[in-house]
Amino acid sequence: MPALKMLLPALLLVLFGAATALADFVEKRHVATIDEDGVQRVEMEGGEYYFDPNVVVVKVNVPVELSIRDVGGIAPHDIVLHAPEAGIDFAVNYGREPVTIEFTPTKVGEYEFDCSKRLLFFRSHRDRGMHGILKVVE
Repeated sequence: MPALKMLLPALLLVLFGAATALADFVEKRHVATIDEDGVQRVEMEGGEYYFDPNVVVVKVNVPVELSIRDVGGIAPHDIVLHAPEAGIDFAVNYGREPVTIEFTPTKVGEYEFDCSKRLLFFRSHRDRGMHGILKVVE
């Protein structure tokens, strides 16, 4: 019984921490459409410390042009997504002028992207909210 009394507060602390982390992620979803030329175009903004949208839905086997630009702040940012098995593999620094990333997703699934930057001993940009999901669907 004493072990249970010690375990219960620890379990509640873990659950509270998980709920707090989930509460910080507010989904900003964009479902890409296929333009007349057969390309899915997505415009994304990166700021202090977020991506908008942070959930992007694209179709498999259809080319994607992802355009991203920085909309404020002084910290440098990048966007990183490594899923070579799905035809998606990039790590791109971006600034005030839009940068376009081209790829064709070849496998259905959910792939996480984030900003890999971190200043000294501070929390990483990912930990501060710069992450999202690329959903590839049929």
